[in-house]
Amino acid sequence: MSLPASDTTFDTEVLGSPIPVLVHFWAPWCGLCRMIEPLLETFQNEWTGQVRLIDINADENLKLANQYRLTTLPTLMLFEAGVMRQRLDSFRGKEDLRSALDGFMQTQQLSGHRRRQGRIITYRSR
Repeated sequence: MSLPASDTTFDTEVLGSPIPVLVHFWAPWCGLCRMIEPLLETFQNEWTGQVRLIDINADENLKLANQYRLTTLPTLMLFEAGVMRQRLDSFRGKEDLRSALDGFMQTQQLSGHRRRQGRIITYRSR
């Protein structure tokens, strides 16, 4: 399920979220952004109730792109309790990205969150 996330909904959907949020900044022209989508979908299916996965089109949300000083796409950021806890600007391949995603979740498990059955809510900017 895809729901919009944008400059106007970011505060509510990300900063105000009761659970951690993994934000995926992307753009339609970014080939690597499209290449990692299946891995992010797999990640989404594996973790439930612990994290929201939100896709934000950086081209359509320049305020956020500037605010978070995006210099490369894709960029992944993990927010918890309204604070950016981790940021991933680069990776060498799918294995490197997968390792980083698993690292994000290990950090969350140490914070007291547990793995559950179900789906992560995915938001996509339009």
